[in-house]
Amino acid sequence: QVQLVESGGGSVQAGGSLRLSCVVSGSTYGRYSMAWFRQAPGKEREGLAAVDQAGTLTYADSVKGRFTVSGDSTKNALYLRMNALTPEDTGMYYCATHYVTSAGSRLIAAAYTYWGQGTQVTVSS
Repeated sequence: QVQLVESGGGSVQAGGSLRLSCVVSGSTYGRYSMAWFRQAPGKEREGLAAVDQAGTLTYADSVKGRFTVSGDSTKNALYLRMNALTPEDTGMYYCATHYVTSAGSRLIAAAYTYWGQGTQVTVSS
């Protein structure tokens, strides 16, 4: 059974930084694509950053240059380092995993089957 647990969310002021963590269990780490998504109140879930089975990184334009995704295979963990946060970054952040074969689907929520419970990020101005 695949399980994902996110942590690291919190409240920060604009311009601040946070690092989110996602620990994966179920033997899929390294074999499946993994991604970070964000959902703000009243909005659709938005793909932010992904790493595929080959280690290829993909970023949404909205976070490119500010967010960095990385992983630690010794801990089955995926991280999202977020810098220069703005109030528009506020939302629930989720990590997800699945075997995504299409490059164009790496940041599409429907391409992922397994999801964590989310961690809240609140950025105040």
